[in-house]
Amino acid sequence: MNLFVGNLSYQTTDHELREAFESFGEVSSASVIMDRETGRSRGFGFVEMSDDAEGRAAIEGLNGKEVNGRPLTVNEARPRAERGGGGGGHRGGGGGGGRRY
Repeated sequence: MNLFVGNLSYQTTDHELREAFESFGEVSSASVIMDRETGRSRGFGFVEMSDDAEGRAAIEGLNGKEVNGRPLTVNEARPRAERGGGGGGHRGGGGGGGRRY
C-alpha cells in the first residue's frame, strides 16, 4: 500500500519517516520529496508498506499524530495524474492565430 504523508517538518529525513511507520509493519520504501532547484524538503513524502492491513493501521495510528512538531496528514496515495508530454503546453489543433472566442 502506497501512503501519502503530508505536513512533514522540513527537517524530517527519509530515515525518520521510515522509523515512524516501522512500528506498524514492514516498510518497503520511505522518501521525503525534495525540491529540485533548492534541494530542500517540499513538506511531504511517500511510504510504501508491503501489507495493506499494516498500511491501514499506519493511517489510523499516524494521521494527526505529531512528528517533529507537526501533525501529520496520512492517507492512501492516489495514482499520479497523467501529465502531458514535455514542453510547449499546446494541444493538437491546426494552424490559426491562437485566437480564443
